[in-house]
Parts: sequence; C-alpha cells; structure tokens
Amino acid sequence: MSFLKLLNVPKIRDIKINSDFWNRYINLIKEVVVPYQWDILNDKVDGVEKSSAIRNFKIAAGLEQGDFYGMVFQDSDVYKWLEAASYVLESHYDEELDRKINEVIDLIEKAQWDDGYINTYFTIKEPQNRWTNLQECHELYCAGHLIEAAVAYYNATGNDRLLNIAKKFVDHINSIFGPEEGKLKGYPGHQEIELALIKLYEVTKEEGYLNLARYFIEERGKDPYYFDLEWEKRGRTEHWPGLIRNFGREYAQTHLPVRKQREAVGHAVRATYMYSAMADIARITKDEELLDTCKALFKDIVTRKMYITGGIGASAYAESFSFEYDLPNDRAYAETCASVGLIFFAHRMFLIEQSSHYYDIIEQTLYNNIIASMSLDGRSYFYVNPLEVVPRACEKRHDTQHVKVPRQRWFGCACCPPNVARLLSSIGKYVYAHSANELYVNLYISNEYELNMNGDEVKIYINSEYPFGDNVFIKIDTKKPVYFDLKLRIPKWCESFKVYINDREEGKIVKEKGYIVLSRIWNGNDEILLKLTTLPKKIRSHPRVRDNIGKITIMKGPILYCLEEADNGPNLHELFISKDSKLELKFEPEILNGLYVIYADGFRIDEEDFGDELYRDEYEYKLLPVKLKFIPYYAWANRGKGEMRVWISEIR
Repeated sequence: MSFLKLLNVPKIRDIKINSDFWNRYINLIKEVVVPYQWDILNDKVDGVEKSSAIRNFKIAAGLEQGDFYGMVFQDSDVYKWLEAASYVLESHYDEELDRKINEVIDLIEKAQWDDGYINTYFTIKEPQNRWTNLQECHELYCAGHLIEAAVAYYNATGNDRLLNIAKKFVDHINSIFGPEEGKLKGYPGHQEIELALIKLYEVTKEEGYLNLARYFIEERGKDPYYFDLEWEKRGRTEHWPGLIRNFGREYAQTHLPVRKQREAVGHAVRATYMYSAMADIARITKDEELLDTCKALFKDIVTRKMYITGGIGASAYAESFSFEYDLPNDRAYAETCASVGLIFFAHRMFLIEQSSHYYDIIEQTLYNNIIASMSLDGRSYFYVNPLEVVPRACEKRHDTQHVKVPRQRWFGCACCPPNVARLLSSIGKYVYAHSANELYVNLYISNEYELNMNGDEVKIYINSEYPFGDNVFIKIDTKKPVYFDLKLRIPKWCESFKVYINDREEGKIVKEKGYIVLSRIWNGNDEILLKLTTLPKKIRSHPRVRDNIGKITIMKGPILYCLEEADNGPNLHELFISKDSKLELKFEPEILNGLYVIYADGFRIDEEDFGDELYRDEYEYKLLPVKLKFIPYYAWANRGKGEMRVWISEIR
C-alpha cells in the first residue's frame, strides 16, 4: 500500500537560498521579472504586445470606460503575477511590492459581483452569458489562478483579504456546479481550478473545497457529453469558430472518465494540471485506484513522450502530446507551461511515493526547459522550446513558424512568462520534504533551512558544487541530540557516490527508492560530505525516436548541452562528433557571465569539395577535423539570432 507518510514541504520564508547559480534566477525574478511584468500588465512598456490586463479590471470595477481587450483568459496573467509577487514577498518582504499587490486586490474586490463572480471578460462583454461556454471561455481556469494567488498571498503575509474574495467566488461556483439537482453538471474546458481548490482546502481544511475539486475530476469524460449539451443550448455558437471543438475530446482529456485514462493525450498543459490535481486527491483521500491511474499517465509521459529537456507536448497542433516516441526536434512545441505542469505533477507524485525518480524529472526539467525559456536578462521569453533551430526555416516554413527566435518580449497569449516567474520564485519549496522523523534532501541547492523534527529544532546547511562539481557539504545543527533519518537523493546521472560523516566514510550504505538513508542520532554539529560523480557523457535516445537515430547529445549531470552557431559557425547539420572523442569540461568566465562549456573532437563537411551540384552519385563527403564547442542548453539564444542543435550525428 502507498500513502504511508504525511510529508511537509518548506515554507518559502523558512529557507534561504545561497546558491550563486539559482540566486541569479531568484534575484532576476525579484528585481527584474516581477517589476517588468507589472509594467507589461499596466501597458507601460513600448514595443511589446499590449496586455490591458489591469485596465480590464479597472473597467470591470467601474473605474474606467472602455471595452475588454485580450484573450478571454486575460485575467489569469494578473493572477499568476500576483502569485509570483506573493512568493517574492514571502522570501523578501518589500513594502512597495505589497502596496502594488493591494492595488490589484482593490481592483479585484471592486470587480467582484455581489454573488461572488469575477471575470472581466464576461463582466464587460457578455454578462448575460456567464457559465454558458465552459469548453472555450476559461472562467473556471481563471478562477483557479485567482485561488492560487490568494493562497500564496495569505501564506506570505497572513492577510486573508484576497483569500476571502476567492472563497466568496468559490462559494458561488459551488452553488452553480455539482451533482445535486438543479446544478450544472459541467467542468472546466481548461483544467486548473481542481489543483487550486486542493490548495484552498489545505489552507482552510474546509471539506467542501476538496469535494468540489473531486467533482470536477470525476465528472470529466462522462456521457452525455457536457460540452455538446452546452453548445446546443447556446445555439451552436463558438467563441473561437472552428477551433477548439474541432480538436476533439482528447484535446481536453474528456474522451474517457479520468480513472480509465492510461495514456497522456491532448493539450499538454491541461493534462498535467489535471494529473496534478488527481495526484493530490489520491494522496489526501488515499485512493489507490486513482493513484494507479496517475502512475500510468506519468510513466507514459516520461518514458515515451518527453524530450530530453523535460519538454512535453511535441505537436504545435492543439499544443498537444503526439503519439509515442514522436519527438521531432525542429518542430518541437514543448510549451513552457507544460513543463511547469510536469514539475507540479512529479512533485505531487513524490509526496505520495518518495521515489527519487520523480525528482530526477523535476531536476531535468528545471535545469533545461524551464530556465532556457527565459533570457538571462529576464525580459524575453520562449513560449515554444525547440531542440534544433535554423532561423530561416522558422521564418519561411509553415510547419516551424511556431518557433520564435530570438525570445519574445511578450505574447498576446502570455501564459508562459508569469508561469516561469511563479515557479522560480517558489523554488525553495522543492528542495526538501520531511515527516516527523525523516528529512528528504531532493535538490542540491546551497541553502539554509530551519525546521521542526518531532518537536526538536533542526537547522540544515547545504553548500553545493553540484551539478558542475561533485561535492555537496551538509551540516546538521541541533540544540540537543535528535534522532531522525536523513535521506539524500542519488540522481540517476551519478556514476558513483561516497558519503562521509564527520570525516569518516560510511562503509555500509542503506539505499531506499533512490535515496541514501542515514539513520542516526544527530549530535548538534555533524558534517556530511556527499560526493556525487557526474561526468560529461554521450546520451542516445530510444531507437523509435526517428529524428535521433545515429545521433548523440551530451549531458553533465542534469545539464543538457547544445551546439550554437555563435561558437561553431553556420550549417550545424554539417558537423559530426567523433565516436572516440573525449569530452572536456571547462569553465569560461567570459561567456555570458560564466559558463561551463564542453569541448569535443569532431568533423565538418567540406562544402567546397562537393561543388555546385545539388546531387552527386558515388560521392563520399570530405571531412575536415574541428573542435566542437557545446554550451548548456539553458543559455542558448542569448548571443543574437543563430542556429542551435541538441542532437549531433556521430561517426568514427
């Protein structure tokens, strides 16, 4: 049986991140991204896609005159900004930021209907059509992001003002939807409120929120098909004519009741948000059948449908999962939001099963798809995260036009930038987990953390060289001797490891589900050295991944590497890596404020030797020896527009 432990995760205020690598991103969110996105939402940045998100609230609140502008789900950009800003506030209180947050809360409060309803699109444009188009119009999706923002602000400050606004909205929703007679039997077109309701339940302990989340999950996929019923009822009108309804039932995971789903299909963001809520419900209610469903879906994603970057959703059509092993590199979609959703899902699965496998996926996704999606200056973003880019192809070919190089300063559909902001500003929550007598170390990020272990105060300090170095130094500080199990994750990319406690090597290592288990009395000033050996190595993909046959890529620990035109010249497809080449890791401080690069021996086709003919018979390419230079994938596209390639052909 699963569900044996109740785990807690750190409060953001209780963990201090000291990592030079991760503080660069955390400080970027605090000092650049949150202020920049605030200006975007207030239409103060010239030359970018207009947002009007704050103005929509002012109009809905009756403070300005005008029409609604933007996507039907434009409100969610504001809510995700609020959530990210609240996480920043929890770790680094700032009076001016708190003032801005309360400005927004004022607007939301004024825009809220007497019955609790909030949605600027319907308030301004179609007040008579509330709750008539769940399939397309995202009312419940936006409500979910409001709830998440409210919980985040309450946790950061103890101020329940926004929480009460959200609760009033949820009470309204609960009066509209449910299994009871007279209520609508609907559910979200875009899942999100389900996982948000679980967060609200965990803060308030009000069972009604858990029950509503469970209703939205369990109602999904039943017949008669609710989205058809509401479409007929509103006279077969559509918000996006010929679009969402044409994607079919798999698009929103309504093709089967959720307990019968075993394959990840459809829109990848919708899917992972729903799977996250399912895992939460399984954990809280100890539902083995629902957990088995979650396991099957997670396995399908990470063993058959995930890019090596942690990107998911290979198809630009419907932003969806494709079939198994269909992972094209230059046409990849791999939406940033989908990777955020995958991390949410993996984290919730870990809380149930405590297997290092889930954190391998989290780490792989964080270090690659997530941080690669944002420029190093925090002011431009990828919505789509390819593994191979030829800029002219992105401009000229219809099937790669969804790939935008360089990153964009904003989007008309701007779901991804604030999603990255809220994830990275809350990264402290992912480092540890603990029960009454177990402390799991999941991410080797330098930090200080204070916690209570079965009534005793414990401080843990980590000073980590990982992933570019091998050593992780851990100090356990207690006021008196305390017995507990310290569980250290051994990442799957480690060739070997050693553990030293107070300068003595541990000879007998107990390992459990990918964790070293150190069971002992900690005497107040114990020091641990964990040596994690992760060498640069060549990686091959499953032979059914058609695009990658005969090719390799390079990883060092969780860090994926790629070739860029800036280092290797144009026409990267003409490069080969030598099968016998050694991989040399080298720190180069002059590249993008310092990068660990990898050098390898390789070859380049001599184009001049081929001549001007388009095709030649019985010709063997002339190869010239070259030194290949690989940079971390997370740093690509920060030195101008150029080609990029993750996978490279290998020859002797």
